[in-house]
Amino acid sequence: MEAKLGKFFESVTNFFTGGDQIPSCDRDIVAGCEQEVREAQEGSNEELKNECIMRLSWALVHSKQPEDVQRGIAMLEFAFAASLGTNTSPLKLREKLYLLAVGYYRCSEYARSREVVEECLKVYHPVILVPLPCYPMLLIMGGLSVLDHTM
Repeated sequence: MEAKLGKFFESVTNFFTGGDQIPSCDRDIVAGCEQEVREAQEGSNEELKNECIMRLSWALVHSKQPEDVQRGIAMLEFAFAASLGTNTSPLKLREKLYLLAVGYYRCSEYARSREVVEECLKVYHPVILVPLPCYPMLLIMGGLSVLDHTM
């Protein structure tokens, strides 16, 4: 019982102190995704290239290395800008915006992260696309942004 109470108070403390609950990945995962992108660029399948680039972007914004996170943000900003004039599906657009928000959050740019989350939520899609476990993180990001504006 004491262990359960300890876990409960730890989770409440993490919630109010803004403990980073976003998954992270190691350098070897990033290296594997980079290799995957290089191999996909040798082929002619454009869809496979885009999937590999999105996996690399995910790994970069979830990396423990700040320079990797910055690189992931740059890749996603470029990909987002490139997709504006095209017929990109709402799902792909939301995925890019969500990963951008995560990247900004991990760089402590909470206000910018919240702006991107709001843009992400404006993109219409008939299915709820943000996984349920991500909602608490989105709420924390929004709350931190409000705190950032009040200070």
